[in-house]
Amino acid sequence: MFDSIRSHRRWLMFFMLALIFPSFVFFGIQGYDRFLDRDDAVARVAGQPISRQEFEAAQRERLDRLRQMFGQNFDPKVFDSPQARAATLDSLLAERALAAEAIAANVSVSEERLREVITGVPAFQQDGKFSYERYKTLLAAQGQNELLFENRLRSDLVRQTLARAMAESSFVPRAVAERLRALSEEERSVRELRFRPEDFVKQVKVDDAAIEAYYQANRAEFEVPESVRAEYIVLSLDDVAATIGVPEADARAYYEQNKTRFGQDEQRRASHILFTAGDGGSAKDKDGARQLAEQTLKRVRGAPGDFAKLAKELSKDPGSAANGGDLGFFGRNMMVKSFEEAAFKLKEGEISDIVESDFGLHIIRVTGIKPAQIKPFDEVRAEIEGEYRRAQAQKKFAEAAELFSNTVYEQADSLAPVAEKLKLKVQAIDRLTRQGVPPAQGAPQIFNPRLVEAIFSADSLKNKRNTEAVEVAPTTLAAARVLEHRPATMRPLADVREAIRARVERQQASKLAREAGEQRLQALATAPSDAGFGAVRTISRNRPEGLPAAALKAIMQAAAEQLPRYVGAELDGGVYGVFSVLRAGAPEKPNAEQRQQAAGAWEQMLGAGADAAYLDVLKKNHKAEVLKTDLKRTAAEK
Repeated sequence: MFDSIRSHRRWLMFFMLALIFPSFVFFGIQGYDRFLDRDDAVARVAGQPISRQEFEAAQRERLDRLRQMFGQNFDPKVFDSPQARAATLDSLLAERALAAEAIAANVSVSEERLREVITGVPAFQQDGKFSYERYKTLLAAQGQNELLFENRLRSDLVRQTLARAMAESSFVPRAVAERLRALSEEERSVRELRFRPEDFVKQVKVDDAAIEAYYQANRAEFEVPESVRAEYIVLSLDDVAATIGVPEADARAYYEQNKTRFGQDEQRRASHILFTAGDGGSAKDKDGARQLAEQTLKRVRGAPGDFAKLAKELSKDPGSAANGGDLGFFGRNMMVKSFEEAAFKLKEGEISDIVESDFGLHIIRVTGIKPAQIKPFDEVRAEIEGEYRRAQAQKKFAEAAELFSNTVYEQADSLAPVAEKLKLKVQAIDRLTRQGVPPAQGAPQIFNPRLVEAIFSADSLKNKRNTEAVEVAPTTLAAARVLEHRPATMRPLADVREAIRARVERQQASKLAREAGEQRLQALATAPSDAGFGAVRTISRNRPEGLPAAALKAIMQAAAEQLPRYVGAELDGGVYGVFSVLRAGAPEKPNAEQRQQAAGAWEQMLGAGADAAYLDVLKKNHKAEVLKTDLKRTAAEK
């Protein structure tokens, strides 16, 4: 009840924007305000092109998000493959098809909803509350304005509304959910016999011809990737802030203007007795509840020491009654208005008249008062100076960024001039490849795909000139210069000969293991035997006990009415497994809660499928088409 009578004026926390377009908030708009070159379009939706530039921007944003998510485990080769780039384009097609459908269906987002989302973004908040000044500052730092940002966000919310409506409409009939649950929990008792490559190694002979053939057929495995040794320099908001002095007079003026931020407002501790009307209330109707409240008020004023006892006996607030009506300490704007006004008028120990709120009738007793306290200037001086520097840095960053960008461009033969002008440090990095920095180096996160692409541009590699200034994070610019370029090379066969021998030997031994396993499987079909098999264990689709998908599939596909029987499958590491499937076990009947959980899980999966199918229909209806299937980066982009 204590929580329920708090004011609804608190700010709610919404993270929706970060889920919809996280990189948009932090990295700015990529391509939406660019001139669309129709001749360079890679796809088209509803007659509107998706340019090559828009596609590449979307791919960079995707890689930036994945790099932040996976950190040192991020592998650009996996996430920037042709398949991954095709997935990015498909996502763009779906996004544009949703936008076209929203226009056709007249779906809109209210101003109230838009305001709710924006005020809930943590990046736009200060001390837990939305700050309009911070909102404007962050947008300006990214070269954006409110109108453009809000229009883009409105479009994102409209598309999300359409997609979510389809996913949430999914329904799985009870009988279907029961059958799916039964299949996932069906058990099989099995024994296993493994044929391991190491048991056949002695039968393998690898000659020089086989080693040479493997080396030539798998040259990519032995390639030393192209790399560079480079120097780089970074300008961040913190760098600008570090150069700003804080006059004591300004700091003291800031303190005086913002004193309330450096202390705690007055707080009150109170207990209350709540009377309600209706079923389960203090009385059948409001008049009866008020009559009981008036009688109780006379009793507590006559015997204040009985307040807690009467609260336990009579209060209809389940959250505080057991504690004698104690609500703990609270400040302004934490209770409904009528309750707050009454509590803050009372002196410690005083009891209020009957106070009416939306929750019922209250008798309030103030049991403690914490006066407002303000920290002295010296105690908060460091905090004030930090805030002052950041505020001033926000204003000066654009000027510093322009100087940074101009200097690295105009004096392109060295990073020293920009370092001297802005008091920055030139740093070095080695073995940087087109895929980024080897994780072992623990390189800074600034080496994202955008900066790496700039470093490996033709001009940078050939002429050793500074790259352009690249925004690598919010209010963070970086530039680099190649010191040494090392083209891709092949490791000599002599250096990898023994590694290849071991690999070929393992492959051939795995082949012999598989052949031996298949022969044993054929023999068991005519002459069943338990020789060599391990102990019986129980598995299911939900509990595969470490078995790979191929083995689990073979075991579970064995018809229950035909057991026992033998099946085989390739396991990890070149091992071949033969399984004796002994019997099938039916899962236990679920209770109501388990049924509900199972149905919910399948509805979620079905919803994801329905969402995908819906997007496919929209792409078809709005004539989404791919114009260029070769999505590899061009030489210029590399």
